[in-house]
Amino acid sequence: MGVISLYVRLRPKFQAMCQDTIQVQHIAQIIGPNHVVTKIKKKTIHKITPEDSTYLVIDVMEIIDAIYSDYPEADIQIVGPNQTIIEVQSHHKPRRRPFLFMFVWVLLFIGSGLAIINFHEDVTMGSVHEKIYYLITGEKNAQPLLLQIPYSVGLGLGMILFFNHVFKKKFNEEPSPLEIEMFNYQQDLDQFVILNESKKKDKEKYD
Repeated sequence: MGVISLYVRLRPKFQAMCQDTIQVQHIAQIIGPNHVVTKIKKKTIHKITPEDSTYLVIDVMEIIDAIYSDYPEADIQIVGPNQTIIEVQSHHKPRRRPFLFMFVWVLLFIGSGLAIINFHEDVTMGSVHEKIYYLITGEKNAQPLLLQIPYSVGLGLGMILFFNHVFKKKFNEEPSPLEIEMFNYQQDLDQFVILNESKKKDKEKYD
C-alpha cells in the first residue's frame, strides 16, 4: 500500500454527556480516501467518566497516534487548531427560578438607572437643558420638559439600537457590542482551559 494523504482539522469545541464515547468523527474533520476516513472516524479517543472535569482537552497528537496505529504509512497534514475542548454537560436540567430571575432583573434595572442618574448629575445635564431651552426660546425654565421628555425617550431608543436587541428580536445580523464582548470572553476562556489542562497533563506525566 502506498502513502495515504490525510488532512485533519479539529473542531474548536464539542459538547458531550457523561458516559459518552468520544470518537474521531465527533471532534475532527478528515479528508482522504473514503475507506480510510470511514474507519478512522469510528476510532474511540476518550470515554467520559464521572471522574472527568467539566472541560477536557483533546490534543491533535492523540488523533495522529490513533491514525498511525492503523496506517503507519499515512501522510497527515494538520489544518486549523491543535486542540479541541470537550465540554461535559450534566444530565440534570437546570431548574427555572422565577423569583431569582426577578430579583436579578430588578437589581440590574435599579443599578443601571442609578448609573445613568449619577452620570447626568456629574455632567449637570439639567443645567445644560435649561441653557439650551433658553437659547432656543429666550425664556428661562427650571424644568424644560420640552427637551427632557424627548431626550429621555431618545436615550432609551439609543440603547436599544446600540445593543441591537429588543428581548430576543434583532434588527439586523450585525453583532451587538455585548455579543462581541461575550465572544471575546469565550475565546479567552477557551485559551485558559487549553493552557490549564495542558499544565495538568504535563504535571501528571512527570509526577
